[in-house]
Amino acid sequence: MPDSYDAIIVGGGIAGSGLAAVLAREGKSVLLLEKTAEFQDVVRGEWLAPWGVIDAQKVGLLDILVAENDHFLPYHVEYGDGIDPEVAETRKLDLGSFLPGISGPLAIGHPQACQALFDAAVTAGATAVRGVTDIAMTAGPSPSLSYKQDGATQSARARMIVGADGRGSVVRRQAGIDLHQDPTHHYFGGLLVDNVEGWPEDIQTMGTEGDVQFFVFPQGGGRSRLYLSFGAEQKSRLAGSDNRQRFLDAFRLATVPQSESLVNARPAGPCHTIPNQSTWVDNPVAPGVVLIGDAAGYNDPIIGQGLAVSFRDVRMVSEALLATDDWSAGALSGYAEERSERMRRLRFSAAFDSVLHAEFGPEATSRKLRFLERSAVDPMFALCRGAVMLGPELMPPSAFTEEEWQKLTAV
Repeated sequence: MPDSYDAIIVGGGIAGSGLAAVLAREGKSVLLLEKTAEFQDVVRGEWLAPWGVIDAQKVGLLDILVAENDHFLPYHVEYGDGIDPEVAETRKLDLGSFLPGISGPLAIGHPQACQALFDAAVTAGATAVRGVTDIAMTAGPSPSLSYKQDGATQSARARMIVGADGRGSVVRRQAGIDLHQDPTHHYFGGLLVDNVEGWPEDIQTMGTEGDVQFFVFPQGGGRSRLYLSFGAEQKSRLAGSDNRQRFLDAFRLATVPQSESLVNARPAGPCHTIPNQSTWVDNPVAPGVVLIGDAAGYNDPIIGQGLAVSFRDVRMVSEALLATDDWSAGALSGYAEERSERMRRLRFSAAFDSVLHAEFGPEATSRKLRFLERSAVDPMFALCRGAVMLGPELMPPSAFTEEEWQKLTAV
């Protein structure tokens, strides 16, 4: 192995492997370091919003994902307390109508997507190493790092070190970049299930019933990713060895037709719970270092933007690095500015959706119903929610202001 590269990318998940594939295809030398020997189900990142589909397409990665699973979700129905199921179905939302040529969000397993992108990076010429531990990085104009694999210490230099190593990013910490986070508002649990019989595979759903918010994202072939959100006071709701069955029992929903098909499904992965809060950094760029994906801060999963954020990061960073031989921090200032505003807008959208759908009880239900009624007669109301499908940059700046927040929460 050489000891000098154009880019060393720490983390071989969606963002890291995606960027490695794009750079290697363009002839850049890339060292891709991944700590796991095999990608595991981590109960996140299995729904790619339409604006993220476009970014994946622009950097030549969409075909890789579609070859793994081509299950797009063309329709959305919101069920829940106070909503007649028959009326809900007449309001079915066409998700293929948002962006030209995009038939809806893409549902794809996270481990499968990671492996497909990792393999693509290797095929493109990246040097990939798995089972990496003990990363020690030196930032600056000539960055370098050392790591261990199979007990042996290796070291390498690069023009740029990319931190794509997730929420607990070692690169972020060693670069001295602080992570900020919102207070926890609710918790989020997920489970992958097989043998779902009776649920329409072209319809995703979300809604609130009782003390939970529920999500169903079919992936085709009888497989679905299910999520629940619930109040912070229920932090331990899904603790214990029988958590998968208790999770499924929560999908016995009076407001959702065919919900028994979900209750009777077979668990196909772990049941895992995480806090909801959004996180961010002031600047994902430091001398010799750039952060992408969750390492650079992540959005509350209530609006499912994680994969789209990662593919936008891949596009922005790859375009900046491939446009010039100047790989200094200044060359990535456009990415830093765009990401900061992008994540601010997505935090706003997620925080509002948390108030709307992840608060529970009669008062919260009444607020939700008032909002849905207002939105039905005024499509321009709550434009911040358009960021979820269209992308935050296509919404007007006025949709993400304190004045707008006061208007929305007073409905």
